[in-house]
Amino acid sequence: MKLIVGLGNPGVRYENTRHNAGFMVLDELARRNKLEISREKFEGKFVKGVIQGEDVILLKPETFMNNSGFSVRQCMDFFKLAPKDLIIVYDDMDTPVGSIRLRPQGSAGGHNGMKSVIQCVLTDEFDRVRVGIGRNPNYKIVDYVLSRFKEEEKEDLQSSIETAARAIETTCRSDFSTAMNRLNKKPKKKKEPAEKPKTNAESKQEASNQKQDSSDSKNGASQKGGMNGGE
Repeated sequence: MKLIVGLGNPGVRYENTRHNAGFMVLDELARRNKLEISREKFEGKFVKGVIQGEDVILLKPETFMNNSGFSVRQCMDFFKLAPKDLIIVYDDMDTPVGSIRLRPQGSAGGHNGMKSVIQCVLTDEFDRVRVGIGRNPNYKIVDYVLSRFKEEEKEDLQSSIETAARAIETTCRSDFSTAMNRLNKKPKKKKEPAEKPKTNAESKQEASNQKQDSSDSKNGASQKGGMNGGE
């Protein structure tokens, strides 16, 4: 059995904010697998189900971000799960919007929700899926993570949410290493439109215009010099 936890803050006020990227992935995962995260227990909402042949629990803590670990610990104890059964999904400022990063262990990296999970689970050796939310130096960190995504970011965001859901499905079907190899994802670079090649007539006209501009520039400089000399 796998315990898959999305980190975020409960309530309408925080819906679709950057800090709730973990909730967004769990909602997508539930939608894809016809599950509904609605049962209330463990200071959160959860559902039991099966994904790709693996028994799973999807959990969204409602303790607010900084106390997420309490909800995770309660659920682990109830179902007698170990850290190796755990996957945490959360937002990451060090990863750009449109990217995800899968890691089998590591520090909290300054993320308060992850700090709480590590403290309550008593180890940092568990799988995690980091969903990129990027950075903005013009914002304080707390204001930035509680802000909503810009319109131009939403396509990349949705792509990363879907990729994160597929990574978890791949883990359930195979293992986390396979998911890392296949689905660690960087955003696609948008190609600049190729410049249309110029025709011979356009090239000749451009050369003629440059010649005329050069001549006009010399005449203007000469006229300016004459005016200065007359003052």
